[in-house]
Amino acid sequence: MEKIDNVFEMDHPLIQHKISILRNKMTGTNEFRKIVEEIAILMGYEALRDLPLHDVEMVTPIEKCRTPVIEGKKIAIVPILRAGLGMVSGLLALVPAAKVGHIGLYRDETTHEPHEYYCKLPSPIDERLIVVLDPMLATGGSAVEAVNFIKQRGGKNIKFMAIIAAPEGIRKLHEAHPDVALYVGHVDRELNEDAYICPGLGDAGDRIFGTK
Repeated sequence: MEKIDNVFEMDHPLIQHKISILRNKMTGTNEFRKIVEEIAILMGYEALRDLPLHDVEMVTPIEKCRTPVIEGKKIAIVPILRAGLGMVSGLLALVPAAKVGHIGLYRDETTHEPHEYYCKLPSPIDERLIVVLDPMLATGGSAVEAVNFIKQRGGKNIKFMAIIAAPEGIRKLHEAHPDVALYVGHVDRELNEDAYICPGLGDAGDRIFGTK
């Protein structure tokens, strides 16, 4: 796939190794869920690299000093329901003070178009860094609609994290929202006729929650 500005594919060996375990159809629900969380931590470490810092005065056991801390704590984590929930705990492990919103979308099985059924965001959303989570970026329809909802409610500074993405979804999200930084664990080959990512890992929501 051609390089696209504002799209960052993770090449860390730990992320790639853990994605391979997710792909294995024999990986059970408990292990799958834990690895999704671990990948979210590793990806979040990179996605939050540009958080602003400011110095505060601190007293160590030795002396008083000036030392950096994250400036403000206005971060919103927004999973796309339901699969995105599997990544939330990983991000909260990095930024426990973050607020959590939710966007509920379902995909029409015939048209593959997304439909909203729930949207609740932390307030004031316009002052926050918003990290949208969805393990799979397939057609890109749900991602585009989720970002649309956030922008309609005043959100501006938005990042999107997906463990696996198809080139079609990356292009669609970037064309609709070129200002949104996209962090991807791995770019897969393509979508099949049923709009599933190939080789992919199956339905992330079903595998995280043990449903069919």
